[in-house]
Amino acid sequence: MSELRDLLPVNAIRLDVDASDWRAAIRAAGELLGETGVAGDSYTDAMIRVVEEHGPYIVLTPGFALAHSRPDDSVTRTGMSLVRLAEPVRFGHDTNDPVTLVMALASVDSSAHQDALAALAGVLAAPERREALERAQTPDEVRDALTARPAAAPAAAASSAPADAPPAATTTRSTDEQHDLRPAMADTAVTGDAVPSKRLILTVCGNGLGTSLFLKNTTEQVLDRWGWTPYLSVEATDTISAKGRAKEADFLLTSGAIAQTLGDVGVPVEVIDNFTSQSEIDATLRRLYAI
Repeated sequence: MSELRDLLPVNAIRLDVDASDWRAAIRAAGELLGETGVAGDSYTDAMIRVVEEHGPYIVLTPGFALAHSRPDDSVTRTGMSLVRLAEPVRFGHDTNDPVTLVMALASVDSSAHQDALAALAGVLAAPERREALERAQTPDEVRDALTARPAAAPAAAASSAPADAPPAATTTRSTDEQHDLRPAMADTAVTGDAVPSKRLILTVCGNGLGTSLFLKNTTEQVLDRWGWTPYLSVEATDTISAKGRAKEADFLLTSGAIAQTLGDVGVPVEVIDNFTSQSEIDATLRRLYAI
């Protein structure tokens, strides 16, 4: 959580921001990057072009958009900003509109912000933390909601699946059947109903720096819960690299907008609507690996 706190200072958070449309919403978040010395106006223009070129894939969970682009000369350091809109705006996403929270991310490289995004994904996936973001009265309260450590789970529930885990993983499957997931992975590498596994999943966004890392993090949480982490690697990448590497992977996970950009890459391209939903990704992986 400390990385998220370091990258998002209180003066990079603004509440009740008026925005007439999604471009104005991104500009409001971009202005805060400028005011905090993270990036200049050209980077804000680049964040807008990303949506114009690739569609609203940055709306990665209901009501939340992560604006970002490749770094340009105006990016001086890795940092974030956040605006909460006075009135929600539509970005054009089929399932996750309208948006009330817009975060802007500028990064000097592909790794400096990974821990912060993993922490942010956990916050957005927790209903009580998301509610705290929506009702916060000050930037300090927003930052506290984003960076406070979650309460420890009760001992009896410590090993249970997340709240959004599907019934198939927690109630209708016996303990033995759940443990059988690990041999199932070994089987799919050679035989079985699924395509033989190459032991790699690619998560894809326009730049490989933001939303694909969210999707990677959630996918890894599902695999870890299954006990499949030793068998599969998950890598975040951009559209250009994904087209070149697609056949190295079992399949690609991405948004609907990016899937259209990718087209036919020779392996399945699976659309995920909510990048923080373990249940949605769990169901997709079960279908693809025929378990």
